[in-house]
Amino acid sequence: MKHVKVVENGVQARKEIEQFIMDGYKKDEIYLLAHDQHRSEDLTDQLDISNVGVAEEGVLDSLANVFRTRGDELRSKLESLGLSTNEAEHFEEELDHGKVVVVASKTA
Repeated sequence: MKHVKVVENGVQARKEIEQFIMDGYKKDEIYLLAHDQHRSEDLTDQLDISNVGVAEEGVLDSLANVFRTRGDELRSKLESLGLSTNEAEHFEEELDHGKVVVVASKTA
């Protein structure tokens, strides 16, 4: 089961994360992605939630991300959280426009 929210900033992301927690998700089941890698890491740290890593992506995809463009890497991470290819492409476009994507996933 997964839920995805697109937000403008960290304040809105915090509200969505709090809602996901109230809906029964644990912090380690909630992920945040931004197109700018530093922004993504900063928000993830500030909001105390999980990074999409080897556990979610698998070793091969995680290693492949070193050689991928940021867009390809983000689509791969979204797919590793249970989104379809089409969904991943849609949300990656949102990231291209400066949005932040918050994913709550029990399948990761």
